[in-house]
Amino acid sequence: MKLVLMGAPGAGKGTQAQMLKEELKVPHISTGEIFRDNIKKGTELGKKAKEFMDRGDLVPDNVTIGLVENRIKEDDCSAGFILDGFPRTVKQAENLDRILEKSGDRIDCVLNIEIPDEKIVKRLSGRRVCKHCGKTYHMSYSPPEKDGLCDLCDDGLIQRKDDRVETIRERLNNYHRQTKPLIGYYREMGILKEVDGQGSIEGTFESLKKMLGVNE
Repeated sequence: MKLVLMGAPGAGKGTQAQMLKEELKVPHISTGEIFRDNIKKGTELGKKAKEFMDRGDLVPDNVTIGLVENRIKEDDCSAGFILDGFPRTVKQAENLDRILEKSGDRIDCVLNIEIPDEKIVKRLSGRRVCKHCGKTYHMSYSPPEKDGLCDLCDDGLIQRKDDRVETIRERLNNYHRQTKPLIGYYREMGILKEVDGQGSIEGTFESLKKMLGVNE
């Protein structure tokens, strides 16, 4: 089964992808993982990606698409895969379709995890991390015993830049700007399924499995 997993930053895509990977016995492929792996191996596309990343620029489509194409041609993807973080735009989706068409394949299903922006802001902005040992907390869901101090080492907790409200809202704005056309693209193809991701991790997972017809 060839899947694309979509959802805004903080929607829980990574967690659900890992659970689906175990359930479906197919690899979970994220663009971040592909970039890191190719940079580590020193491939030509990896070197190109590193040049852009070192400058703080987005890796251009032609490099990203080349890396994804190489990855999904590997043997472990023969029975399918779960793509997470790609495609992000209609252009990338069209290129992915062309790559798969070469071998007579297509994306079977696109799963979109829906969560209102305000819930995501609350979820992400409440995170704190110990600056010494790295243990993560959430001020609403899993707060430390002592306010502002780590339970393990008693050092101070900090809020990472990525977890600040203004940064989260900017990431959400970018996501919606890029992704709304992509949702329409897959809906028109008739392969988009949407799930409410506001419940528990387990509840969302059960909804995703039901949509895929797993264990029915």
